[in-house]
Amino acid sequence: QVQLAESGGGLAQAGGSLRLSCAASGSIFRLKAIDPMGWYRQAPGKQREMVATITKGDSTNYADSVKGRFTISRGNAGNTVFLQMNSLNAEDTAVYYCYSRTYGLDSWGQGTQVTVSS
Repeated sequence: QVQLAESGGGLAQAGGSLRLSCAASGSIFRLKAIDPMGWYRQAPGKQREMVATITKGDSTNYADSVKGRFTISRGNAGNTVFLQMNSLNAEDTAVYYCYSRTYGLDSWGQGTQVTVSS
């Protein structure tokens, strides 16, 4: 497994933007094998849900609820992932978790709180 550290959460007004970042650390062999990386979120009283994922080949997948508003990208080294969140609304309020898979094993970050005020 790798270790994931998120940053960039916080408070935003409805219609505003936030950018989340996640950096993976661990052995070079595991870092090079990360595929995919992504973001999940969990709102109070709800199950954790996929927000967006990106593969080594830059193939992306988004939840329907965020398509056209959120953009996922990877850093050049392949061990960082970003989530640009625009046009935020109250339904985006949740704890956002960074995710990665390496050699079939899933890793999760500690989570970062995103709160959108209406």
